[in-house]
Amino acid sequence: MKYFLIILTLLFSHTAYANHHEEKIIIERAGKGSEMFNLGKELYQANCASCHQPNLSGQVGWKEKVDADGHRLAPPLNGTGHTWHHNDKTLFYITKYGLAKLVPKYEGKMMGFGDKLNDQEIKSVLAYIKSFWSNEYYNYQMKLN
Repeated sequence: MKYFLIILTLLFSHTAYANHHEEKIIIERAGKGSEMFNLGKELYQANCASCHQPNLSGQVGWKEKVDADGHRLAPPLNGTGHTWHHNDKTLFYITKYGLAKLVPKYEGKMMGFGDKLNDQEIKSVLAYIKSFWSNEYYNYQMKLN
């Protein structure tokens, strides 16, 4: 019984420590014309626009269609898709590591960009994307954080 209590105490201590030290990621949208907006736009156009489109509209038929390889199409990021349904930490990790890392059976081509972009650059891209969302969607999404 004594050892059980010690193990139980250690487990709770570790969980409390991990939760307390878990990184919180909050990304505010970039003001149009700001340095962050311009950097995010440049990086988005170079790394994301080929799939999500230059105007962030996503691929036509993204909800119901798949590509020739059977993979899901890229959704819009401009507020007409589901991006704003996710908190910043999820968006950051999807962008950095790819969707397959978070959803093992994911059938899409969203790869991670952690090997191409540093953390601040990823945050700049996300701040740029958020600048296209309505105030309603932006405020809703920020509450998820």
